[in-house]
Amino acid sequence: MIRQIGQVMLYVNDQDTAVKFWTEKVGFVVVADQEEGGVRWIEIAPTKEAQTTFVLHNKEIIAKMQPDLNLGTPSIMFYADHIENLYQDFQAKGVKVGDLVMMPMGRVFNFADHENNYFALVEK
Repeated sequence: MIRQIGQVMLYVNDQDTAVKFWTEKVGFVVVADQEEGGVRWIEIAPTKEAQTTFVLHNKEIIAKMQPDLNLGTPSIMFYADHIENLYQDFQAKGVKVGDLVMMPMGRVFNFADHENNYFALVEK
């Protein structure tokens, strides 16, 4: 029986720039940074104790290893408290954000990473 989501793979063109975006602009932390056999993976999360983490992989290397793998960015929705403060913080840090709007599930906005991959954030 599956009991939780462990990791979400994000395939990026530049791992170091991705780490900077997620840590400096979004506030994530690096949980692990490892390399083996020429393949580097960087595990990031909102906190060190998070149950679900992202793993940043080099898109070009993974494409060579697994040509049929879907390397697109998954649609991910984050939950947050104090969404208005976070929205203003993202704007101040130069993160591309959409409008902060009211939806049936609560206030929500989209934001883009440095490679123009979009993510959603809802106040819960």
